[in-house]
Amino acid sequence: MIFCKKIKIQTKEISCNSPTFVIAEAGVNHGGNMEIAKKLIDLAVEAKADAVKFQTFKTEHLILSDMQKAPYQKNTTDASESQFDMLKKLEVTREQNLELKHYCRDKGIIFLTTPFDEESLEELDELDLPAYKVASTDATNLPFLKKIAKKGKPIFLSTGMSYLSEVRLALETIYEYNKDVVLLQCTANYPIQDNEANLMVINTYRDTFDILLGYSDHSTGVGAAPFAIPMGVKVVEKHFTLDKTGEGPDHAASLSPGELIDFVKTVRRVELYMGNSVKEPSLSEKNTRKSLQKCMVASTDIKKGEIFSEDNLVAKRTGGVGISPIKAHKLFGAESDKEYKKNQIIEGL
Repeated sequence: MIFCKKIKIQTKEISCNSPTFVIAEAGVNHGGNMEIAKKLIDLAVEAKADAVKFQTFKTEHLILSDMQKAPYQKNTTDASESQFDMLKKLEVTREQNLELKHYCRDKGIIFLTTPFDEESLEELDELDLPAYKVASTDATNLPFLKKIAKKGKPIFLSTGMSYLSEVRLALETIYEYNKDVVLLQCTANYPIQDNEANLMVINTYRDTFDILLGYSDHSTGVGAAPFAIPMGVKVVEKHFTLDKTGEGPDHAASLSPGELIDFVKTVRRVELYMGNSVKEPSLSEKNTRKSLQKCMVASTDIKKGEIFSEDNLVAKRTGGVGISPIKAHKLFGAESDKEYKKNQIIEGL
């Protein structure tokens, strides 16, 4: 039985029967510049994403001041700079988030942002966001998960770097207060290698939890996310940027403007490829069926009263006229009620 909960995110529904909910992840690719942030929103709208998502944090609540950067961050930014100093430049204030929320409203796209600390969560709660995204870094932060769950908003839970046992604990914590959760498979590196996507975890999640599923994709290019859709995910998330060479930790692993547009188009195309699970001829196949499917004809001259058999009958294309070979067993052993010439179509049973 397929799990089919429904979650409402403003005007959008996420369910087993809904279109894939596409989150365009702007993240921190605005570099602290609100004009760039708005251009990222414009791009997400142009690409026809369902939501655009940013990240909200107070650096002093997120990280120790002497923390070194993650390896991927050293590769994409000044390696001598601390992670604290890098992130400090990427903070978004409450007022800026409100400005971006209103801009998204005016542009007709859902505004989301990930809180990374309790102060940011309380600020965002005042803005009445339609949902919260929990980053992989907080999938094991049970006290924080509890606080987010108590806000009563739908939750997208990313699970990069986690063991299945930790994912179970995270869900148990959230479920005490909130059942509206979408569970996202994720591999937390930027970018990941193709063999690190591990889409098969989606099957593990489906078999283990009754929950809506998604995929937060850190692979390169259009990447792995479209392949996750036939596996049952209803939410996909992908980082994007205005400039892959921009200053910041995530630009290099993000989609370019053209790639984001192609990404959403590919998602929608995959949905069309999937169809509806009913096995029957499509509308276009019905005419093809007449031309290509075979019916029974005489393979040799047949006299009236002669017994039909595999020796005197054969299936050939007849333009859809005659008896389908699926009923050949009803012909074999019966007497012919008339005379047939070779290649003449056999009539009625």
